[in-house]
Amino acid sequence: MGRCSSVISRCRFLKPLKLLIFLWVFILACGSSVCGLDSDKSALLELKNSLSDPTGVLVSWISSSSDHCSWYGVTCSPNSRVLALNITGGGNLGSFSCAQYPQFPSYGFGIRRACLSNNAKLAGMLSSGVAKLTELRVLSLPFHDLTGEIPEEIWGMEKLEVLDLEGNSINGSLPSRFGGLRSLRVLNLGFNGIVGEIPSSLSNCVGLQILNLAGNQVNGTIPGFVGGFRDLRGVYLSFNWLGGSIPDEIGKSCGKLEHLEVAGNFLVGGIPKILGNCSGLRTLLLYSNMLEEVIPVELGQLSKLEVLDLSRNSISGSIPPALGKCSELAVLVLSNLWDPLPITDKSAGDPPIGLLNSINDEYNYFEGGIPVEITTLPKLRILWAPRATLEGRFPSNWGSCDSLEMLNLAQNYFSGEISNALSGCKQLHFLDLSSNRLTGELVEELPVPCTTVFDVSGNFLSGSIPKFYYSSCPGIPSFSGYPSEPYEPSYAYLSFLAYRTQVATPLPLFGDGGNLVIIHDFGVNNFTGTLQSLPIAVERLGQQTVYAFLASNNKLNGPFPGLLFEECGKLEAMIVNVSKNEISGLIPPNASAICKSLKLLDASRNQIAGTIPPIFGNFSSLVTLNLSWNLLQGEIPSSLSQIKDLRCLSLAGNNLNGSIPKSLGQLHSLEVLELSSNSFAGEIPKDLVNLRNLTVLLLNNNKLSGQIPSDLANVTTLSAFNVSFNNLSGPLPRNDNLMNCNSIIGNPFLQSCHVFSLTAPSSDQQGRVGAQNYAASPSTSPSQTRGSGSFNSIEIAAITSASVIFSVLLALIALFLYTRKWNPKSRNRVSARKEVTVFTDIGVTLTFENVVRATGSFNASNCIGNGGFGATYKAEISPGVLVAIKRLAVGRFQGVQQFDAEIKTLGRLRHPNLVTLIGYHASETEMFLVYNYLPGEYAMTCRVSDKADVYSYGVVLLELISDKKALDPSFSPYGNGFNIVAWACMLLRQGRAKEFFTAGLWDAGPHDDLVEILHLAVVCTVDSLSTRPTMKQVVGRYLVATKSTGRNVAGYVVAMNEVHRWERHGLHFDHASFDYGFDPAVDTGYGFQISAVFEAKLERVDAGGPVAGEHLADELHELLQAVKVGLVVEIEHWDAGLEAQVARQEDGCGDDVFGG
Repeated sequence: MGRCSSVISRCRFLKPLKLLIFLWVFILACGSSVCGLDSDKSALLELKNSLSDPTGVLVSWISSSSDHCSWYGVTCSPNSRVLALNITGGGNLGSFSCAQYPQFPSYGFGIRRACLSNNAKLAGMLSSGVAKLTELRVLSLPFHDLTGEIPEEIWGMEKLEVLDLEGNSINGSLPSRFGGLRSLRVLNLGFNGIVGEIPSSLSNCVGLQILNLAGNQVNGTIPGFVGGFRDLRGVYLSFNWLGGSIPDEIGKSCGKLEHLEVAGNFLVGGIPKILGNCSGLRTLLLYSNMLEEVIPVELGQLSKLEVLDLSRNSISGSIPPALGKCSELAVLVLSNLWDPLPITDKSAGDPPIGLLNSINDEYNYFEGGIPVEITTLPKLRILWAPRATLEGRFPSNWGSCDSLEMLNLAQNYFSGEISNALSGCKQLHFLDLSSNRLTGELVEELPVPCTTVFDVSGNFLSGSIPKFYYSSCPGIPSFSGYPSEPYEPSYAYLSFLAYRTQVATPLPLFGDGGNLVIIHDFGVNNFTGTLQSLPIAVERLGQQTVYAFLASNNKLNGPFPGLLFEECGKLEAMIVNVSKNEISGLIPPNASAICKSLKLLDASRNQIAGTIPPIFGNFSSLVTLNLSWNLLQGEIPSSLSQIKDLRCLSLAGNNLNGSIPKSLGQLHSLEVLELSSNSFAGEIPKDLVNLRNLTVLLLNNNKLSGQIPSDLANVTTLSAFNVSFNNLSGPLPRNDNLMNCNSIIGNPFLQSCHVFSLTAPSSDQQGRVGAQNYAASPSTSPSQTRGSGSFNSIEIAAITSASVIFSVLLALIALFLYTRKWNPKSRNRVSARKEVTVFTDIGVTLTFENVVRATGSFNASNCIGNGGFGATYKAEISPGVLVAIKRLAVGRFQGVQQFDAEIKTLGRLRHPNLVTLIGYHASETEMFLVYNYLPGEYAMTCRVSDKADVYSYGVVLLELISDKKALDPSFSPYGNGFNIVAWACMLLRQGRAKEFFTAGLWDAGPHDDLVEILHLAVVCTVDSLSTRPTMKQVVGRYLVATKSTGRNVAGYVVAMNEVHRWERHGLHFDHASFDYGFDPAVDTGYGFQISAVFEAKLERVDAGGPVAGEHLADELHELLQAVKVGLVVEIEHWDAGLEAQVARQEDGCGDDVFGG
């Protein structure tokens, strides 16, 4: 007001009438221009005073300045009115910062901005004085540490067009009504802490072009009025709590919509067909939701679509050829085994990013193959569909493929040969076809030398690994991390997928993040012959390149391929794995001289002979050396002690002799030392006690003598130790956790073993000695060698167990008394929390007291089911109002706060296959859930679905192929609640599928098909109803599982296992009528009969007959009955009780193991 006050002072002596006229004119002028200038300056200073400015961003904002339009971040009109306030920060302490921007590569297409290099940061609550900037059009303060709610006055600003507060710590909800923002074009509040639903008041912002609420805690549903914004260019709602379906209204007026991002929510239902109307759509990101049904053919109308990501949902059906009409499509992601969200450590109150990272599995379940219309798309750069259950012949037509750079079809069911057409894809640098059923030979024209990833492992490829030819390699983008600006959608996906491939590999890829990592994997195939050349292009060599050549589990033969090391000197690091082949001959003596960058060499389980070259220590960069299970002789060269970074040294299973070099004690980085099953003599070097990082020491099955170094008991890192079957003597070092009797057996001169382990040692502790069976080896058992008066292991275990139990009981009693005595408020706190949190109004008040009273204080007469987490009770809250109360075992949860946070999430979910969670109660002493009442099994499992029988079928199939019950007594060592499903999953994860099957079945049937059937059964028992396959898909997958033999394995499985089971119950069976060997070429007995029934049913399905769709489950039940009837013919005595047992299994009745 300085300028106005000076004018007034000059007019002080005017006459009163003239003064009044002058004042009236002055007030009008002051309000429109002069006073507006001072008002703007004052509002800016008010904003500055409300914020902390640790980095001095607003240092130029001072009251003595005459020109506020020159202040940092301020833009004015010609008449000096503030039009824009634009200050981008460098980060905050909240959920998101500009520096974290690259960690979200598939977010914000079209609105991303470059992160500034400065550390600018403003903190505090946004001042309501901003609203005094009446001419303000742009308020942009992203990536600071602004807190609190957006002031109400800002929502009333009439001329504001851009409200951009992305990446702050703004909280609260959006107002349900406000009077301003009629001119708003951009609302960018992404990555804050906003809660609540998207209010209908936003519908008044009719000119809205950008709506960004991503990365908050917004719940409810996507409102239909979003489709009413005719100028809408981008909708960004990813990473929230949104549920429900994608509204059809969003596709009614979407002609200008370019970017639709709703990933990382809880959206259900199908993809709306009406999205095909959004003719301008460039990116459609729907990943990490719960979407179901099929891909609409209408998406083929999106002629400008560049990126389509449908991964990590529950989408099924075939891939529509109509997508081939999307002529601009560059990125198609149908499945993704890597979560697109970074791994974060979020507390319960933070945005749901951490929760979404726990959803780390892919559930899309497609049928058929990739249509040729898609493989020939002219601008396709990325086709990504690993583990998507795709099948059929590998695509043979890839068009001109001028743009194709990344192709991932790993872990599917493709058969046939790898198409020669890929040889023409000159830009291709990533090709992963691993774990399919591909056959034939590799052609030498494939662009393998130029690829950063070439993975064909886990197939049935044959022939030799060719000497691949190429003319020149194209340049590739830098994949050292996440992309930087400029941010183009397809490039963002290229960078992200390549980077995640690198960090997800189990290989130790060395060097900093700036290295170019190249992986060529030919492992687990049927390749033969000798290696002709190292398949890496000269252009890819360099001091920034880490190269991994993997060819294990093949039939490669001939002398040790010295050419593996020829280019090693031109690399930053090299990794070689040629284990489990038929390589023979000697290790090239000069290999270590020309390959100093070798980091990992695994040539185990070959036929390599001769000695280890004496200059082997020149491999100075080695971290892992595995030459175990070969034909090596001679001594360990002392030069190995020069490899200072060596962490793993495995020379087990050879014929090495001499003494163990004491110089190995100088390898201070060594973690694993395996020298078992050789002919080493002499004493165990005392220098080994200097290996302070050692975790595994296996020296068993040698000729070692002398004493075990006593100080080995003090190597605290050691977790696996074995010196069995040597000639050791003297006392045993005392280490109760390590040196138990099982680790020293077969040493008759060792003094009596008094140390016992209460748990059986693992196989690692016993030593990795191949087929050596300790149980069968001649040795003196602990009980035989104990001195007189000593306790045996059973007695010690019993005494120790009793002591432990008694001690625990005493501790619990003491703790109980202590807390009751010294925490008198606890009782009040518990009673104070006796409330019921309600999500759904049922017309009757729910209280803790009326719930308990309605269940009769959880009386057994009201119990309608028991499960792994507690019992379910029927409760009539008021006349005619029935609910189901699931009383939970308090000990099942880590704490009330965790349970409280998680159950609130569930309370927001709405899905037709989930019963409604009405409410819950959680306190330190009582927890229960309130559901709408359903009868019988469904009240117990809280699920209603037409896929319930699929789960039951999966359990029955698991029982049949394993000959175990769903809750078999043999599972008791794994603890309560462990069932046949958990057992199957455990064995599959550990690569021990063979152990699941009965011995006769595994020996008789084709192993690949049996494992596929086990996978099928496990898929049937997934917990999520939305991701569980339909019965039609199950039968279709069954067909795929048995195509390789052309016969019916499952029929044999069903018949044989039922025969064995019934025989153990005393039933008799005519063995002469059954071919126990099961020759697939003959397929005699009821395997053929059952196969005929299956084929007849499936022919009707393929023809669209009456068994298609919903009736298929009934047909499968009929099929099982046919199996049973077929077996009865040959059984002399039929037990009605067993028939009832089979009927029970077929009906899927039982406890929670049948899962609804």
